[in-house]
Amino acid sequence: MLLSYLVPVVLLLMLLAASIRILPEYRRGVVFFLGRFQAVKGPGLIIIIPGIQKMQVVDLRVVTMDVPEQDVISRDNVTVKVNAVLYFRVVDPEKAIIQVENYTLATSQLAQTTLRSVLGKHDLDEMLSERDKLNDDIQEIIDTSAESWGIKVANVEIKHVDLDESMIRAIARQAEAERERRAKVIHAEGELQASRKLVQAANVMAENSAALQLRYLQTMSDMSNKNASTIVFPLPMDIMEAFKHMQTSATAREGASDQASDGNGESA
Repeated sequence: MLLSYLVPVVLLLMLLAASIRILPEYRRGVVFFLGRFQAVKGPGLIIIIPGIQKMQVVDLRVVTMDVPEQDVISRDNVTVKVNAVLYFRVVDPEKAIIQVENYTLATSQLAQTTLRSVLGKHDLDEMLSERDKLNDDIQEIIDTSAESWGIKVANVEIKHVDLDESMIRAIARQAEAERERRAKVIHAEGELQASRKLVQAANVMAENSAALQLRYLQTMSDMSNKNASTIVFPLPMDIMEAFKHMQTSATAREGASDQASDGNGESA
């Protein structure tokens, strides 16, 4: 008699155990009633009728997906290996279950093809220097395509751009040549600025002879401070002017005597 009551109680307990579901805050349950979509339930306590209702659980947390390494040919015909990381989450559990068979696999394949197609439109220099722009372009394309699956792409980051050894050496030579070019340009600009300053200084000294004398004395002072065996005899600038005047007078006298001798010869 007791056994006849015990069997239904056990069956009822087993039915309740199979019917009760508890979902945490970050999960939702997509419930189907006789194969047709009924509702999205959760979080908390959910009761499912076994055999009639079926529930598939979807995680709403951000998923970190590693995009496998892809062989990419850039626009300037350079082969590189690129991998990235993708961050996405489910915002619509109904679409994520109904619209696509496996939203994780579909998102991974979409990320791989988008990575190859976007990077193939850019040069190698752009891949190395404009990663933020490339990340935004890839994210926008994946987000637009996965929106119909109830997927929101939070971020895409390119991790590595691997190059061949020959290409690395070529880039190093290019960087070295660029630095040499910059050094030569800076040196030329310095020479140009120095020449302009020297012209200005010469104009100032030409206006006042005392400035040239002071510069001469400053040069002598600089030379005397150095440990050198050079002997310097200061010579005033006035003496130089006197010597120049004497040379001009002598040249004039020689010219006058030559003219006088030519005139005596002709009269004779």
